[in-house]
Amino acid sequence: MFAHAQNSKSIQTLDSIYYYRSQANNSDLDPSQRFQFANKAIQLSKKTNQDSTILKSKVVLNNIYILKGDYETLITTNLQNIQLAESLKDSLLIAFANNNLGWAYKSLSKNDSAYYYYYKASKLFSKLQRDRNEGEVLFSLANIQFEEKDYLGAEENAITALRLIRNLPKTENNLDTLWSINNLLAIISDELGQFDKAIEYHHKALSFSDQIEDNYLYTLYSYSNIALIHKEQKQYEKALDIYKNLFKNKEILLQEPYNYAIILGDYAYVKHLSENFKTDEITSMFTEAYKISDSLQDIYSLMSISLNASEFYKDINQKDSALFFANRAYHLARETNTNDVILRSLILKSDIEEPDKAKSYLTEYVKLSDSLQNKERAIRNKFARIEFETDLIVERSKQIAKERLWLLFLSIGLIFTLLLLYIIVTQRTKNKELRFNQQQQETNEEIYNLMLSQQDKIDEARVAEKKRISEEIHDGILGRLFGIRLSLDSLNMSTQPEAIETREKYLEDLKEIEQDIRKVSHELNSDFVSGSNYISIIKSLLEKQTKAYKLKYVLRNDDNIDWDSINNKTKIHYYRIIQESLQNIYKHANATEVHISFKQKNNVICLSISDNGSGFDVNKARKGIGLKNINSRVKEIQGELDIKSAMDSGTEIRIKTPI
Repeated sequence: MFAHAQNSKSIQTLDSIYYYRSQANNSDLDPSQRFQFANKAIQLSKKTNQDSTILKSKVVLNNIYILKGDYETLITTNLQNIQLAESLKDSLLIAFANNNLGWAYKSLSKNDSAYYYYYKASKLFSKLQRDRNEGEVLFSLANIQFEEKDYLGAEENAITALRLIRNLPKTENNLDTLWSINNLLAIISDELGQFDKAIEYHHKALSFSDQIEDNYLYTLYSYSNIALIHKEQKQYEKALDIYKNLFKNKEILLQEPYNYAIILGDYAYVKHLSENFKTDEITSMFTEAYKISDSLQDIYSLMSISLNASEFYKDINQKDSALFFANRAYHLARETNTNDVILRSLILKSDIEEPDKAKSYLTEYVKLSDSLQNKERAIRNKFARIEFETDLIVERSKQIAKERLWLLFLSIGLIFTLLLLYIIVTQRTKNKELRFNQQQQETNEEIYNLMLSQQDKIDEARVAEKKRISEEIHDGILGRLFGIRLSLDSLNMSTQPEAIETREKYLEDLKEIEQDIRKVSHELNSDFVSGSNYISIIKSLLEKQTKAYKLKYVLRNDDNIDWDSINNKTKIHYYRIIQESLQNIYKHANATEVHISFKQKNNVICLSISDNGSGFDVNKARKGIGLKNINSRVKEIQGELDIKSAMDSGTEIRIKTPI
């Protein structure tokens, strides 16, 4: 019956985990809501004590961190996921975690780390024969290599990715990836000066985008890129034909202002190069393109349009305008470290400016160009080194696994040897233990004698204290009682008004003696709080002492505190701490008001005592007897003491004690 109930509860927990995971993956919900559902799934998963369940719940968080742009947390989470997946020997989850790390580092523009993790992911996906995942990771590697101008390495990885994705079913997602890979290969070929090959790849890309339902942007990108290649080949008429077709749908183009501005700028420059169009028409196009781009504050479109406009104005001998746009492109490129634009703008500035300035621009151009060439060579070597070192790490891991196996066998043999040695040594130490026990017995006897001596001293102190109390009662209280009794006897038979008034005075003296007796009894009785309303006792203490010290007080008590269940030791110490604190406030603080509060939270009682007095420097002040007594009492009840004070800002004492 019990096992059946446990099994049912486990099924309910798993159902809840699956529900929270599905809600966390629900793109219709707000990211913050999805994050809460993912955390609930993780918390429940931890209760199952199953690493695989915990890991699958943690994986759900990845998409949420991506949506929030929280790449640092994404990195931390996936590094933890790798450790957990390695303990489970789950290669697929290790591969996905490495892929996520590559994506996160790429988003942070840390290309070295991104390449390292993408490369590890590609090897794992290849081993698991996950063609689509491997193809997408290789495409990511190719993009990084292209950015770093390792065109040959990028081309190699892109072609391998193309082969893997091309054999998969023609889903819209796969078609999108095929278009992207062919588009990248076309741009790489263009950079390598292989223009015909570049156009061929663009047409292959179009053959895949044609199979996608909403393919307008794919077509726009591909044809605008083909037009730019025709421009580089000086086939201006072919380029113009493409632009004319694109601008037949000008209204659709304007739906993407950023793309419209770039294409309009390129179109204007090709018109200029063809030498078949009026200067005013081209000027108008550049002006429109620049205004749109400037209003969007899009740096990359501004750089493209500025370079083309500078070339145009240079050719028509309007040097001021040409220099304005060249400088605009140059400064934007410097801000974004866009080296290609920096180089091109430097050449433009050297053509436009006077010879003296032109020379400095050419010198800067040569330095930057040489630096970039050296960097490109280093980058190509760097990616090869990352691949080599990653493969080396994998081989080393395998070698370590073998070494661990041998180490295990050696450890077992060593354990047996040590066990035999232990048995021998144990036999030899038994005699030593017997001798030690004898010495211990002698030591215990000495300790016992010391304890007896200490007990005698305690008894003597008790006797002395009893004698003191006896003398105090005898000499003080009993003497006064005897005197009053004699006086009352002499007045007992008198009915004179003076006698009645005198008797009343003696009765008042008796009340004072009664208070003195209670005070002595109170001091002797350490259990005075037992069976009483504790807060009433505290209130009585406050009323008496604040009246004597001329202070106002505020007392707050948490009704959730069950004072009857709190042990008397704690209550007594709290009473004495308040008593001591009030005395310290009266002596040192020059305060007019004190606040005392009791609160309970998570099985901890917190006492706060604060005043509006002069305060003191906690770090510099010497602890007097009062503070030492308070500290000693707090330690006695295993509490925590915190004192906050500053000059002219009052003092607050906080004490937390576990129930």
